Amino acid sequence: MPHITLEYSANLDRSTSMDALCEAVLETVLATEVFEVGAVRVRAIRCDDYAIADRDHKNAFVDGALRLGAGRDAETKKAVGQAIFDTLRRFFEDRLAEEYFALSFEVREIDRDLSFKTNSMHRRLRNPA
Repeated sequence: MPHITLEYSANLDRSTSMDALCEAVLETVLATEVFEVGAVRVRAIRCDDYAIADRDHKNAFVDGALRLGAGRDAETKKAVGQAIFDTLRRFFEDRLAEEYFALSFEVREIDRDLSFKTNSMHRRLRNPA
């Protein structure tokens, strides 16, 4: 962990590089030095079906979530969340200047006893040749 999921309205596809957004968020998370490199995942998920506010076709959204393992203090979680949100705000600065965009982000801590995973990338990244 962490996993960052960015759900977005499909009408952003023509004007926004989601690949560039994922890269910017990845760089931000790595710069915090809070997580192992091999643990970080950033993904954007296009939402084809949505209804926003007054149904104006210009309305768009990005709703993000950081899921991370338990054990970090509130200050660390808040700092990482704020760093990611700041990156998102900079990335969408032009859209936020308009009246048709909603941006949200949330930090969610995962219950260790209810999280099941395995990762073979750690071997390679912890022991580079």
